[in-house]
Amino acid sequence: MDLKSVFLNGFIEEEMYVQQPIGYVIKEQENKVLILKKALYGLKQAPRAWNKRIDKYFQDYNFSKCPYEHTLYSKLSDNGDIFFVFLYVDDLIFIGSNPKMFENFKKVMAREFEMTDIGIMAYYLGIEVKQMKDGIFIHQEGYAKEILKKFKMEDCKLVNTPMEVGIKLSRDKDGEIVDPTFFKSLVGSLRYLTCTKPDILFTVRLVSRPTITHFKVAKRILRYIKGTLDFGLFYSFSNDFKLLGYCDSDWVEDLDDRKSTSGYYFLMGNTAFTWCSKKQPIVTLPTCEAKYVAATSCVILGAQDVWEVVSKSYDEPEDEVTLSQAEKDVLQAMRKKDQKVVMTIHHCLDDGMLQKVASAENAKQLWEILQNSF
Repeated sequence: MDLKSVFLNGFIEEEMYVQQPIGYVIKEQENKVLILKKALYGLKQAPRAWNKRIDKYFQDYNFSKCPYEHTLYSKLSDNGDIFFVFLYVDDLIFIGSNPKMFENFKKVMAREFEMTDIGIMAYYLGIEVKQMKDGIFIHQEGYAKEILKKFKMEDCKLVNTPMEVGIKLSRDKDGEIVDPTFFKSLVGSLRYLTCTKPDILFTVRLVSRPTITHFKVAKRILRYIKGTLDFGLFYSFSNDFKLLGYCDSDWVEDLDDRKSTSGYYFLMGNTAFTWCSKKQPIVTLPTCEAKYVAATSCVILGAQDVWEVVSKSYDEPEDEVTLSQAEKDVLQAMRKKDQKVVMTIHHCLDDGMLQKVASAENAKQLWEILQNSF
């Protein structure tokens, strides 16, 4: 759904005045000004005023705001039906377990705001959505083609991987510099493409310096994208969903500061919905320490956030987060400063938030793409 003239719906808290507009000047009162009661386009306060109003409106109707994604609201009915609303400026996306809640929501919103029902979502912020009988497929084929055209790579040769095997990148301080603005535009475009392509996330994270070496790696990513334009994420329908999280790390692979890289992703059913590839904040000595740091970041940044949202959405959540390689009997071998990291994992295991599992088969270790270069 699309809200019309969205910034005109916000209420101004400050006392503000404007000159009388041309054509509406009151005779014999030309020196007077008008006081604003509602926001106007062009005011710096307009976006904030609109956000405050819509936020209060949702909460007045018993919607709960997600503490980690402030534009996501959820509502749980008395009979157990769940309803989600996502707000982006003047666009509303909603989904739920009962179609009747859709119609009620539309009627309630139409009474308060002037809106247009666009129908079933097919395109949103560069992400294409195909809704089929057996599931929902999201991809960014159109956006990827625009990137290839923008950087003149439409006719490039294809490659099978986004990065050469075993390549190591450094800051390359003495390397030949390319146009920084052009390079930042390329990296920024690639970063947004990771919304539906987690397979390029690790490589995109590495290209950070506007040098010839990093630019060549970025161009290889484009060559890989050219051959995977129709790749995306497919969310199949199922009545047996299980929340799973996996994490792992490499070991001191960064050439500049010898820090390790953590990678994790979470699946709902058989499809990933959140993932991360990030350099660790400390230098780890043994490999088991690096893996504990990765598991801790997964629990703190990922699992606990997801767990809290799920637990607030359902009265009795039956899902459990499973982390592969999260429990190793090396507590006595760790230094004092690392025991906090270890105890975080142990407490989560004791609380039942995490579950110990055997190591996955090599073919199923999908998190490897988030923490090493193939």
